Amino acid sequence: SSAYFTIKDRLPQILTRVIDTLHRHKNEFFEEHGEKGVEAEKRAISFLSKLRNELQTDKPMTPLEDELPDTALWNQYLDYQRNLPNGSGEPSWFQSPWLYVECYMYRRIHAALAQNPPIDNFDVFKEGKAQSFFESQEAVIALCTYFQELLKNIKDLDEKQLQEELLKLLQVSLWGNKCDLSFSAGENTSQKSSPLQSLENMVPYILVNDMEKVWSLLLNAKKNRTERSNVRVDIILDNAGFELVSDLVLADFLLSSKLADEVYFHGKSIPWYVSDTTKNDFNWTIKQLGSANHMWMSRCGINWEGNLKKGVWVFRDHMFWTLPHDFSSMSEVAPDLYAELQKSNLLLFKGDLNYRKLTGDRKWEYTVPFHQALNKFHPAPLCSLRTLKSDTQVGLKPGQGEQIQASEPEWMVSAKYGVVQFDAGL
Repeated sequence: SSAYFTIKDRLPQILTRVIDTLHRHKNEFFEEHGEKGVEAEKRAISFLSKLRNELQTDKPMTPLEDELPDTALWNQYLDYQRNLPNGSGEPSWFQSPWLYVECYMYRRIHAALAQNPPIDNFDVFKEGKAQSFFESQEAVIALCTYFQELLKNIKDLDEKQLQEELLKLLQVSLWGNKCDLSFSAGENTSQKSSPLQSLENMVPYILVNDMEKVWSLLLNAKKNRTERSNVRVDIILDNAGFELVSDLVLADFLLSSKLADEVYFHGKSIPWYVSDTTKNDFNWTIKQLGSANHMWMSRCGINWEGNLKKGVWVFRDHMFWTLPHDFSSMSEVAPDLYAELQKSNLLLFKGDLNYRKLTGDRKWEYTVPFHQALNKFHPAPLCSLRTLKSDTQVGLKPGQGEQIQASEPEWMVSAKYGVVQFDAGL
């Protein structure tokens, strides 16, 4: 399975890159923190080298020893894995569920730094995220230019035209999800060309296309809003870089077209899955755009800074997003977050990891309804925008998965196919 190759090949590569990144910043740590910085770097590298060895030799998972706010939850989850009726007893790197093992590795990478001040706030993935952003400049310029031109006459668009634009930007946000650094073990995956040019050709690769349902929901919410009720959309973010820019453009379109009054963005509270968006990445991206020497890029950045100041855009992070739990346990593990999501008119979940957590990362039959796979996770109407990079897919028509499988054995992990999958939550 792709899970096996991920654990065997991709995760050790990612750890090696993290160790290499710390090595390369040795002088910087010395300049900033003196000997203490260098000592901390050595300890972190030794911790990570040990981790890599544990992974490659299929050692048992060990409890976390740090004292971060989520440590107890992680260690309880390890006990839960130990006691699974069909488990093999002691969870280990090659014998335990893929989702858990992968999340566990990123949490241990975080521990390697968190336990070693003064370099405890260093984001080992930051360089890669920045590089990916800069290498996607052409695509970012094309998208910002398209969007600023669209804004000039957005007030004159009729319903049909607004719908067309929404569907277009949903697709850009969907395919933006191809740019994922954990999928490529940190190799460059930037978006080089304008994503708008190829949308038509990509439609056949959207295996489940519920974009019309998203449009209907937003249109109804807009028509039924009262003075006291704001229409709120929440975007549960995935990757920084081009994908984040595509999400920000979509969010701005929702406000500018009056399809939403406020947008909440949910990111990761610690560096995660190489390219996932943290608060620093979110703010950094908007600042980069604002100070760009391209007119439409900087216009976007400045407007978006304004949206944050006005409070019509809000960024939130929560430790639940970096726990190993499926979303079906959110109401129990993070009732505060669940209650927050219940205030939304529409939740947009970006990317493959969110999809795996929505569906419990199980080997479902392809035709199992999305609603069923969500396992009672229904805080609000939700939609998953995801390109396929793992062996989990539900909600397909009978025979659809098998037909693709016959000609493309790697279809579930190649990021060539996508879904826009909606659940009304009723």
